[in-house]
Amino acid sequence: MSITTLQRTLAAALLAAALAPAAAADQHPSVKRAFSVPPSADLSYSIKARQRGLGLAGDSTTAWRAGDGKYSVASETRSALFGKILENKSDGAIDDYGLAPSQYYEKRYRKEPGTATFKRDSKTIVFGGSEQSYPLKGGEQDRNSAPWQLVAVARGAPDKFTPGSEWAFFVAGRRDAEAWVFKVLNQESVHTGEGEVSAVHLVKAPPPNDQGQQVEVWLAPSLDWFPVKLRFSDNDGDYVEQTLEKITKK
Repeated sequence: MSITTLQRTLAAALLAAALAPAAAADQHPSVKRAFSVPPSADLSYSIKARQRGLGLAGDSTTAWRAGDGKYSVASETRSALFGKILENKSDGAIDDYGLAPSQYYEKRYRKEPGTATFKRDSKTIVFGGSEQSYPLKGGEQDRNSAPWQLVAVARGAPDKFTPGSEWAFFVAGRRDAEAWVFKVLNQESVHTGEGEVSAVHLVKAPPPNDQGQQVEVWLAPSLDWFPVKLRFSDNDGDYVEQTLEKITKK
């Protein structure tokens, strides 16, 4: 290798190293937004799904609680054929960014449970099934809290949830974390157990060349912006779709 080529290689490496933190920061947004936490409620959903080519039906319940500077959200999904197929929980505080998770727990059918812990003292996110870790900058969410942070932000700035607007969060799962960007598509009518409601339809698509899950959520302004429909789709065609049947405020 010539001296000139070596110099160019070193320069490229130094440039890449300098740009890496900026790229990582772009993927790990820390943004303070106006928010309004929704009131405590129990929500019941009907479920239809396809898993490994098998059609399933069932129900899901979500217990959302907020008050005294704290929140918790616990969800269970059951199918008539297999019983409980998914359980996840998130709890933590409410700070200047909105929901500030402390612990996330997820248990899928026939799989070991996974956890993410938000260590506020050391400002890191760590995982029960992985050695991966991420810094805590403020505003980070987990997979269960993220839709509720989206609800809180929508309630805080409803006029900004217009078609084409995007809302980015850094979201922890069972073993790692990634940026979720929700994009507002349009306003749609959704048939629910509470009647026909108008809802804002948002989608979180996986990044290009990523095999991640697509998440869609429909938020109803007339029902405190609660999620009236959610859909989780995998690249292999499997999906879980839940539609609101009942809201009981606490």
